[in-house]
Amino acid sequence: MNELLNDEIIDLLVKRASCGLDAAEQVRFDKLSVEFSYADDESFDIAAAAIGLIDTYDDEPMPAHLQARIVASGDDFIRSLGRNTESAQAAAETGNDEFQKVFKLDPPRRSWNWLAWAVAAAACIALAVNVWSTRFAAPEIATLPKPPPTIQKPTVEEEYAKLLADPSGVVKAKWAPGAPTGDLKAVAGDVVWSDQQQKGFMRLKGLPVNDKSRSTYQLWIFDKTQDKATPIDGGTFDVDKNGEIIVPIDAKLKALGPELFAITIEKPGGVVVSKRDKMAAVAKVETQTKSST
Repeated sequence: MNELLNDEIIDLLVKRASCGLDAAEQVRFDKLSVEFSYADDESFDIAAAAIGLIDTYDDEPMPAHLQARIVASGDDFIRSLGRNTESAQAAAETGNDEFQKVFKLDPPRRSWNWLAWAVAAAACIALAVNVWSTRFAAPEIATLPKPPPTIQKPTVEEEYAKLLADPSGVVKAKWAPGAPTGDLKAVAGDVVWSDQQQKGFMRLKGLPVNDKSRSTYQLWIFDKTQDKATPIDGGTFDVDKNGEIIVPIDAKLKALGPELFAITIEKPGGVVVSKRDKMAAVAKVETQTKSST
């Protein structure tokens, strides 16, 4: 009968810690707790509180001093239970009537039951502390995927050499000075153009450096499909260093059969129609490699 009452006390303790007791259960618990001295038992409440902490969310991590205090309290609680159990066993062996009343049916079993609850409570506290500590730990930095390799854009010199060696059909011509004397007499180089790609380059040597605020160079393409009075504008460019330069051709219209290339000196920004009174260089087409297809 006492063993059944003991189980009933445990059930009431569990319910009190988890969801509370109603009026009738509280009356029954008060009566049994006086008889079996369970009124001050807090092990179930501690276990329930520790389990409840698992779902606790807070933006701030648990302070270090509070974490240490919880762990220390758990250790003290375990040690106090051990001392109480040893005292109860000693009192039972020496015939103490009051302790015999509590442990008279099955002292060893009762002691081990309470020790099991204590271990469970301590485990819950440790679990709560661990969850709290790890939940707010700094997140691991994800390893970012390596960016794809950068494709190196070919230089103007490389594009010029590639087009010059293209067997699919290109137009080639050599530059001659626009004037036999003066600072333009040393102009030389060549020009290469592809009707198929609508792409070309000028390689120039000896073209004087121009003052960008006063003048610019402009290319004209005399094409067999275009009126000679209005050649195709090939774009403007400046020379800022002595020596050899390579300039991409920027044709404003399609050139399908260039016969002559000319460079004039114009005002900054270029012109729509050139007077051709300041000719810097001329290149007459002499060879044209055609595609085999």
